[in-house]
Amino acid sequence: MKSNQDLSALLLPENKVRLLPLAAEPRTVRRADRSNTSFPEFSLRRLTAALVVSVSIFAVPLSAQAQSLEDLIPDSAVDNPDGWAQQGVPEDQQVEPGQEDQALPSEVEPDTPLNDMPLVTITWPDEDEVPPVEQLEPDQDIQFAELRRGRPRARPLHEVQISDELSLAFPLAEQESFPEQDQFVDRFKSLSTIVELDDDDSVARLIAQAQEDQELIQRLMRIYGYYNAEVFRTAAGGAEAGEQPSDADPSVRFDILPGTQYAFGTIDLGSLDQTGDDYPTLRDAFEIKPGDPVLQDKIVQEVSDLSTALGENGYAFAEVGEPDLLIDHEREEGDLTVPVDPKGKYVFGHVTSSLPDFLSGRHLEKIARFEMGETYKYSDQEDLRSAIQSTGLVSTIEISKVRKTEPQGDQPGTVDLNVEMNKAPLRTVAGSLGYGTGEGARVEASWEHRNLFPPEGMLRVRGVGGTQEQLLGVTFRRNNVNGRDRILTVDAYASNLNRQAYDAHTAALLATYERVSTLLFQKEFSWSAGVQLIATREREASSDEVKLPRQSYYIGAVPLYAQMDMSNDLLNPDRGFRLAARISPEISRTEGSNSFYIRNQVDASYYKRVSESVVLAGRVRLGSIPGASTSDIAPSRRLYAGGGGSVRGYGYQAIGPRNAAGEAAGGRSLTELSAEARIRTGLFDGALSVVPFVDAGAVDRTSTPKFSDIKVGAGIGIRYHTSFGPIRVDVGVPLNPEPSDAPVGVYVALGQAF
Repeated sequence: MKSNQDLSALLLPENKVRLLPLAAEPRTVRRADRSNTSFPEFSLRRLTAALVVSVSIFAVPLSAQAQSLEDLIPDSAVDNPDGWAQQGVPEDQQVEPGQEDQALPSEVEPDTPLNDMPLVTITWPDEDEVPPVEQLEPDQDIQFAELRRGRPRARPLHEVQISDELSLAFPLAEQESFPEQDQFVDRFKSLSTIVELDDDDSVARLIAQAQEDQELIQRLMRIYGYYNAEVFRTAAGGAEAGEQPSDADPSVRFDILPGTQYAFGTIDLGSLDQTGDDYPTLRDAFEIKPGDPVLQDKIVQEVSDLSTALGENGYAFAEVGEPDLLIDHEREEGDLTVPVDPKGKYVFGHVTSSLPDFLSGRHLEKIARFEMGETYKYSDQEDLRSAIQSTGLVSTIEISKVRKTEPQGDQPGTVDLNVEMNKAPLRTVAGSLGYGTGEGARVEASWEHRNLFPPEGMLRVRGVGGTQEQLLGVTFRRNNVNGRDRILTVDAYASNLNRQAYDAHTAALLATYERVSTLLFQKEFSWSAGVQLIATREREASSDEVKLPRQSYYIGAVPLYAQMDMSNDLLNPDRGFRLAARISPEISRTEGSNSFYIRNQVDASYYKRVSESVVLAGRVRLGSIPGASTSDIAPSRRLYAGGGGSVRGYGYQAIGPRNAAGEAAGGRSLTELSAEARIRTGLFDGALSVVPFVDAGAVDRTSTPKFSDIKVGAGIGIRYHTSFGPIRVDVGVPLNPEPSDAPVGVYVALGQAF
């Protein structure tokens, strides 16, 4: 009989059973976001199965093991072991070459059911009997302990408080200064997730946000060129020793050690050096030099500036690729490559139109700010787009560059501009309702066709019906005549006016040629010149007791106007000034006599923002009519004061010398002063302003002011600010009224009073 050790050495391969011990795998203790109960249950089942198999094997009686082993050993091996071993495997039991795998038992699949084992008496456990593993909540103190790892070495730090839960600390040492600190902090505030922490958020949420913010800080530091910056995260709050964990007042602090700010090494701008004489100008436009700090924002800005400079210096088809920054940590430098292909220099050729009968290419060339043969500029191309859009005649515009000739040597090529347009609606029917103290109720309606006489020839028919005014008129206007923003207007109308100061039945013809500011294009300098022919039958205002006679006037005038506008907005200025002058030499014939006089008026206004929400504004107006007596000047051509654009609190044209009927008769000199404070409120998202104001004015019969009867009005107004300008409502009262003046004046209009 062999010993058990000897017998075990003779086990055949097909009968061996290998029991592998449960190896102890290395584990890392960490807080999981959620528990996984399937893994412990699976491990428990494996352990139970292994124990059962072990018990089943070792539960077999030792005698049975010995008996089964003896049956496997042939008698020849027992009688002569050495001889039996030398005989080898019998031929009928040998395995053919290449069929070794077939001789081995097939591999058992892990899910194959176990064969019945009658000798095993232990009941096999049911999977459903395995109790579930209880999920453990992450320990708050462990969370904060992880945050407290990696404290920097002690050094003086300057702390910046971002919020109650978050602060940043920067080194005070001069050699570790961080000049971009303020920009960095502002940027971090706008992107940080901890800043947005709600009261209901837990400590776990704060920890997750802190990890995100630490990565954010690293990215931001690289944007400013600090590629080896160190960021240490520490926490405060949570549970003290011996206390229960609490979410009360948790906070996080980041200690930021910027390290060395990397500098630019080599700078490769592709084929930019092929631009010849333009190279110095274009290279200066790219304001990054070797040795400058590696600022990623600066790269983006300078690439944009270089692209703009190419477009402004004739390189119509230049291509500027995406920049590539290669960081070398050994040199602490970044090598920058910007692919630039200038593709030759060009000058402007012709402008062509997709709608030549609507807006011809020739007309578009007139309104362009460039001439044929001038160096191509992208800004001039975009300015042409804005000019076409401002006509109001097109809905969409697409301008494409077309190579007419290629550059040859030092000779630039020629580029044409092809304008693709779609027509906008050209006809408009409009109407308005209004009321003003001294002007009464008013209804106005109009019809217009904005391109009835191409190009840009408008015809408008209008009518006014009201308690104090009736009018019928027709207007022809052509925009962009002989140049950009120059307008020719011919207006003819017949009207009946019943003002507080006079009555007039008038027929007039007016032609003007002007360059004025518009809502789209506010101009620093504007002007107007015209010719006016008027036939009117007028009389000064009368009372029921005193009826003054009507008088006929035939007037010829040459009105001239000039303005310098240095304000920042046409309808709602808050800084700058305006200065305007009107001069109109006129000849008048009435009652068989001729008179010559000059109507003059000067306006000046100033705007000053004194705080975030307050703008102070002031205005002065002076007028004079030398050359004729008041009686030789038609009442409609005299000077008046009062109303929403003059002295608020008084009726329209209600201030001035009085006639025999006690009504304002107008005069030959005018003085007006106004001051107001435009105060923004927080109402309606800041769209509402309150405007206290005071106005004063005087009209005299002489051509030089005497200030003999100055009228003062005061009040308060509101402004509702819209995208197209403020809507104005003013309520004023006269402080020294005449008996005929109303106790209050209300004025509604678009835009500021001045």
